[in-house]
Amino acid sequence: MNSVASRTADTPVPASASAVAGPGDFLALLKPRVMSLVVFTSLVGLLAAPGAIHPVTAVIAIICIAVGAGASGAINMWYDADIDARMARTARRPVPAGQVSAGDALGFGLFLSAASVGTMGLLVNLASAALLAFTIFFYAVIYTMWLKRLTPHNIVIGGAAGAFPPVIGWAAVTGDLTSLPAWSLFLIIFMWTPPHFWALALFRNQDYRNAGVPMLPVVAGERATRRQIVAYSVLMVACSLAPAALGIAGVLYVAGAMATGLAFIVLAVGVLREAEGVYRQAGRLFGFSILYLFLLFALLGVEHAAGLV
Repeated sequence: MNSVASRTADTPVPASASAVAGPGDFLALLKPRVMSLVVFTSLVGLLAAPGAIHPVTAVIAIICIAVGAGASGAINMWYDADIDARMARTARRPVPAGQVSAGDALGFGLFLSAASVGTMGLLVNLASAALLAFTIFFYAVIYTMWLKRLTPHNIVIGGAAGAFPPVIGWAAVTGDLTSLPAWSLFLIIFMWTPPHFWALALFRNQDYRNAGVPMLPVVAGERATRRQIVAYSVLMVACSLAPAALGIAGVLYVAGAMATGLAFIVLAVGVLREAEGVYRQAGRLFGFSILYLFLLFALLGVEHAAGLV
């Protein structure tokens, strides 16, 4: 197949909603499950940052990050409505399902983008606002409009968008975008994203093939994908120890990172050993990967909230 998926008229994209859109439809545009992870990692970045921030300012910062993440999701759903309509996993999203018009989704996303970045700049600081703006641009334009349809490495490079939130949280406190400890948190999520999404792509392979999205299993095959999952899992676990080396994590975090990291690698090796066309281990790894990232950041957040670091 052609590795470059273009935005064609093969599948019609609803120009207008077939029914009056309700609040739940617009909430779905924000990708709330993705947003919850963004909020959590940004909160941990904020807690781990040196210095003090007024509680009201902290709440405003987290809300702005959440709204910015939702804005990215809305723009992504506007642009990807054609391929979403071809995939069983995404066909019921508001735009391809005809609940929200493409124009309304785009307008909603652009409005929330401007509101979140503007509020962050006015009420928090310019550094965090600038990084929030770049994150929205990176996800909506660089990943969604370019990388996703161009290369099987889409999720490797594009995963940076989901890795920025803890750095934004850190910058909300310090105004600093150059701190190595903050970027160590970015690195963990950046390395986590490929094995997380490739595990999903293995058992959703036909979905991506139908939509013409060049995910790694579609282009390189299952075996190559399974090997890459193991490689990135090992790198991710190594990177998970960087916060301790840089002085922002303690014994509790290190013990948890090593235990959960070992479990992650064991599951990744299980995916490698599993026969092609069988995805039980891939499903387990995908589910555990979400828990892994939550536990890792939870341990770091607990250490800082309790004053253990």
